[in-house]
Amino acid sequence: MSKERARRRAVRLAEAERDRAVRARAVSRRQRRRALLRRLTPRLPDRRTGRIFVRRSRGERAGVVVLSLTALAVIWLLVDDLALRLGLIALLLLVLPAVVVIALGRRT
Repeated sequence: MSKERARRRAVRLAEAERDRAVRARAVSRRQRRRALLRRLTPRLPDRRTGRIFVRRSRGERAGVVVLSLTALAVIWLLVDDLALRLGLIALLLLVLPAVVVIALGRRT
């Protein structure tokens, strides 16, 4: 009886080892294929510099803030109707990004 169990265990272990080898070959083949694809696909250069707001200089950012606050103050001081004030401020905040891009352009 124990010889029979040992024989069955040996067969089971041999099958498990064969399955492990088949899986290992498949994993190895998949890794080689992925490495080849990674080498062949063109990649864009990493443009991160580790700083926030690198597109604009400190002076440009300060200018945008100062002009925005000036525009807000002018709206608040010269317009009497509160609804119109809020509407103009909302319009300023919506249009500001486009104005910054158009005025300061994009560096290449």
